Parts: sequence; C-alpha cells; structure tokens
Amino acid sequence: MASADETEGALTPVDFIQLQHYMEESSLRVRDVIKEFHPGGRYAKHTSGECLGVEGFCLFLKTYLEVEHFPPNFCQKLFRYFQQAEQDGSPKSSMAKGGRVFLRDVSCYFSVLEEGQPREKLEFTFKLYDKDGNGLLDSSEVDRIIAQMMRAADYLGWDVTELRPVLKEMMTAIDVDDSGTVTLEEWVKGGMNNVPLLVLLGLRMTEKDGQHIWRLKHFNKPTYCGVCENMLLGLGKQGLYCNCCAYTVHNQCANKNPEPCARTFVKTKQEIGKATHDWIKADCNSSKCQVCFKKIKTLAGKRCVWCQETRHDECVVPGVPKCDCGPLKDHILPPWAIYPISKEEDTNLLNVTPDGHILQIAPILDTHPLLVFVNPKSGGKQGERVLRKFQGLLNPRQVYNLTSGGPIRGLHFFRNLRQFRILVCGGDGTVGWLLDAIDKVNISVHPPVAVLPLGTGNDMARCLRWGGGYEGSDLKEILKEIEGSERIPLDRWSIRVTPKNPQDAGDPVPYEIMNNYFSIGVDASIAHRFHSMREKHPQKFNSRMKNKLMYFEFATSESFSASCKNLKDCLSITCCGKPLNLDNISLEGIAILNIPSMHGGSNLWGESKKADGVPEAVHSEVITDRELLKAVTQDISDKRFEVVGLEGVLEMGQIYTGLKSAGHRLAQTSEITISTTKALPMQIDGEPWMQPPCEIRIIHKNQANMLMAAPTKPSGFFHLK
Repeated sequence: MASADETEGALTPVDFIQLQHYMEESSLRVRDVIKEFHPGGRYAKHTSGECLGVEGFCLFLKTYLEVEHFPPNFCQKLFRYFQQAEQDGSPKSSMAKGGRVFLRDVSCYFSVLEEGQPREKLEFTFKLYDKDGNGLLDSSEVDRIIAQMMRAADYLGWDVTELRPVLKEMMTAIDVDDSGTVTLEEWVKGGMNNVPLLVLLGLRMTEKDGQHIWRLKHFNKPTYCGVCENMLLGLGKQGLYCNCCAYTVHNQCANKNPEPCARTFVKTKQEIGKATHDWIKADCNSSKCQVCFKKIKTLAGKRCVWCQETRHDECVVPGVPKCDCGPLKDHILPPWAIYPISKEEDTNLLNVTPDGHILQIAPILDTHPLLVFVNPKSGGKQGERVLRKFQGLLNPRQVYNLTSGGPIRGLHFFRNLRQFRILVCGGDGTVGWLLDAIDKVNISVHPPVAVLPLGTGNDMARCLRWGGGYEGSDLKEILKEIEGSERIPLDRWSIRVTPKNPQDAGDPVPYEIMNNYFSIGVDASIAHRFHSMREKHPQKFNSRMKNKLMYFEFATSESFSASCKNLKDCLSITCCGKPLNLDNISLEGIAILNIPSMHGGSNLWGESKKADGVPEAVHSEVITDRELLKAVTQDISDKRFEVVGLEGVLEMGQIYTGLKSAGHRLAQTSEITISTTKALPMQIDGEPWMQPPCEIRIIHKNQANMLMAAPTKPSGFFHLK
C-alpha cells in the first residue's frame, strides 16, 4: 500500500492530461525559457545554484506555459512530484537541498513532452547536463536524463519495465571504449538509431523512404511481433505499430532490423506506372490466400499495403498479377505515380524528402486521388487519430498535417493533376484556411472539397451533409461517401471593414472573407466573451461539455445585461443601395447568412413555404418585401445572402431547440453596407472581435467547389411515408 508521502508526490492521469493541455496552448519552448533563469536572465534571482524553490518553480511554469494565473494548488502538486522523483531516483549527493528541485531535471522532463524533432531534443538534453561544457557526459548525468525520460514515458502510457532495458542497451552500445563517458556525437547517433526512444521523443516523420512511421499502441486482442514472432504480452499488451503498413513489433525488437515499410514513391522514371504489390509480413487472421484459397496461419502470410490482398509466403510471385489498389483505388495515390525530379524541374522545393528527393506526381487516368489535410488540434485528440488512420488507408504522401507548414505544400504537390479531390478534416476555421490557400496557389484546376468535421460547431459540414461532428465511424465508409458525393459551388464573400476614426482601429478583424456568416450584436457578444475567457484560462475549456456549459453561462448573463439592446439606433443598413427599414422591430442582433446553419446547427432563416395568394419572389439583386421573403429559399450557390434580425438570447435559444422556426427575415441581397455609430461586438465565421464605429461592406468574391454528401436514406417503420 502506498504511503501518504508517495501519494502526495504522485500525479494522477487527470493531472497529466491537464498539464498536456497547458503545453498544447503554449508557443514557447523550454530552451527559450531556461535562459531567463540562468545568470544574466530576467529571473536569475529565483535560482539558487542550479535549483528552484517553490516560488521560482511556479514562475517557471507561468512563463513556460504562458499562463498568468496558474492554479497554486496544481503548481504545489507538480513541485512535490519533482521532489518525490528526486528522492526516489537520485543518489543523495545529487539531490537538491532545502525543499528545492533541479532546474535541469524540470527542463529535461518538459522537453521530452513538448513538440519537436528527436535530434533537437537529444542535443538539448545533452547540453543541459554538460555543466562544464567539455562535450562529455558521465554515467550519472546520463542516468539523470534517462530517469526524466522514464517518468515522462510512464505517464504517456509506456511500459517502462520494457523501455528501461532498451535504453540501457543503447548506453552500453555507444560507450564503445567502456570509459563511462559519452560524447555529443555518440549520444545523438545512439538516440537516432534507437526506435523506441525516437517514438518517445515524438518522431513525426521518417528520415528516408521505407522506414516505418512508428507509434506506441495497446492491443485488445492477441497480437504477434513481426520480428521474433512471439505474442505481445504484459499488462498493457503494448508494442510499436506502423501507421502506414500496420507492421507490429515488441519495443525491444524494434532495433533488430525489422522488415522495411512499404515504399511511398519510385526511385526512377522507368518505374512510373508499373503497378507492383508491396508485400508486408502480417498476421492475416485466418483469412484466405488469394492464390490457393486456403486459410493462412498466424504470421505465415503477407499482405499488400495498397490492395490489401493476402497470400501465403510461398504464394507470393513478384509482378503477377498487377496491384489494382483494391477497394480504395479511386482515392489512393500509388507509389508508382510519384517520382523524383531535379531542382531545375521544381525550383519551389516544397516537396523535398528528408534525404533530399524532390517529388512530383505523374498523370493518373480514371481515378481521383484524395488530398487529405488534417488539423490535429481540432476535436481534442480526434485530429491526431484521424491523421494516423489516413496514413494507413492511403499513401502517407497524400496526407498532410496542417500544423506542419499549412496546406500550400500539399496543393503544390498535386498541382499538375487534372482530376483530384480534397478532404479537409477540422472545424469551420480549418475549412476557411484551406479555401483561402486554394485561392492563392497556382493550380490548374480548383478541386472539389469534402469536409470531415472535427470539434464543435461545424456549420459548413452540416449544410453539406457531412454531419455535425466525426464520432469515430469507419473512415472507409466516409471515403465511399466521398465517391458518391455531388460537386456544388459555394459562394464566398469579401468583407471590408473601414473604421470611421483611423486612430481607433480596435481589435484586428479576423478574416477578410466570409464563408458561413457574419453577425453584429447579441450572438457576437456571447462569442466574444467566451473567446476572451478561453484565451485567459484555456484549462477551463478542455472538453466539449465544459465549453457548452461555459457558453450557456455567458448566454444567461447576456440575457440579463442585454448589452445590445436597441441595436437599430446605432446602425444603418443599405442593400444594393436600398435602405433597409428596421422600424417597428426590437432587435439585439443582425446576422448575414451564406449557409443555412449557424451556432452549430441553427437555421435562422428557417424553412420556406409558398402560402396561397402570395406572389412568387422574382430573382433580383435585393428583396426586402416581408411577404415575398416568406417564400424565399436559401441557396449556397445563388450569389445572394440572407439578412436576419434577432430579438435576443431567448429567441436564439428557441430557434436552436426548435421552439421557434426562424428569426425575422429582413432581406435577401447580393451586396450590403452597414454603418455603425458605436463600438459593437461582431463575428465572422465564429471568430469574434470588438469593433469601434465603422462601415462594413460585403460583396461577392468568388465560388469554391465543394462536395455535398448524398442524402441519408431513412430507415425504420416511423420514417415511412
């Protein structure tokens, strides 16, 4: 049974998750912050020798995590955690004295957890512990580095009883002369050749083609190692799993020359178009061989990475038949369509592999390769899981992490293809980011875009029938839906905001283009308060449920304060030069709608039905007649948008819950000018800001090609009509 002291010095999984959330929100690196605590730095007075007291430790956390008000209780708990770890793992002579912790140990621990390349982390940790700068670490210093790595690995879900011997073997191997010291070159070389350590340090890309994209995985069914062919055992049944080819090994077997991963491109132009299988040793789960049609025993067969065909080892005959890329052939960009070119053929150098190959795509007939962009920060950890899954379903060369250079690299890579589709995985902001990039990049065609919604809101995905949020369904089914989807143009609008007093610019306007909606007043006020609070206290907004509760709290507060009451008295609106009459309506908000979804599914315009005796609306530049507006329907491709008035928070809630069908229909128009006389909250596509008196002009910009999913087929007795 754990003692009280041990319990007090431990972090719970919830504590660790909270710490990771803080780190994800921070833009700083440990190497930048630690300088401030060294002699000559701003916070050097808080360092005693090489140690930090609790006050200095809390200051370090606030600085590194960029949080002004870090919870004191959590800070104390983390401080006790580092103290306890030193008592457990350090010799008495190297322990911090008098209720302090070593700055080096704290910095080393956080450097393992933060984003970054393994080589950089190895160099940083070496220099961190090379106190005298002689380019050598002794065994005790190396042990301290490994101790911090083990503690980080423990909370990341690793089985440290397996990992520790792997690192000890590495140290034995790199200390060739048995001197008990290690040089920087030996340390980096040993680390870069140790697969489990690279995965722990956050390996995100391979050095050259044919290397596995490893990650730690826990298995809930019998799984076998591809190297030693023994079952993965232990409490967590964990091993290293390749995202691309699904090859699996024990942690300790990863350094024993496993089979190479599938190629992702061909090395010469002579290989272009030669559709050959890429066979990987696999547990075929008693599936049938495609040649002899007999069952394949455990690890007695191979699987093609591209077409998923399985065969016995002895039934694999090179080149017969050709690989057709299987059920996903319309989406896969096969390796025989990607080849290296010279620097003279592509001077942009946007698609260069780590080992120096500049890649280009050859024309592909009768298929529509899918270019996938994933925002891993959308939807919590959802984005990371989606990124990994697509790397396994498709060629990793066609799957891009948007936090690593944005969408330009992928668009440039696909620039010569005449027929391809795009799938963007993220929220509305991510969709807008991609559409802006397509406008700016020089590509021969503007491909259609499908949306996999991550996170909350997702109004664009809702109106294109892709749903309000991805819930973990089979991505193969989503790829099938993309094949059967319909291309549809989406209107996009330019927004120009001109302050009446140039000296009083206010907050920066978030976007110059509207894809979804623009609003002034009550809903923007709630969004602005929510956004401001989230920036100050990101730890309070780390789950979908917390976000909804916080939003509800701000909405309730706004309903009492009515900060946008009598909105019509402080603005005027003209549609295509025609003044909009707001008399006899009490409004707290104005919304301009390009799509029939806002606030995560609310249709403020509502359904349109032609009543008897009401003339049909004529398609014109502007319609403001209240009777004619009753029959006007929304169309995301008609180069028109709709203007709606909102009475207040209560009406917004009624529309969202279905108690009321719509807001007040004010106009349908192709151009609008809004003039304000006081500072008002505004938002574009969910991004709010506070704007001093200004003139806002919205005009049509262009149309983007989008993909709309087929209507879902109703099922069950109660859906029959």
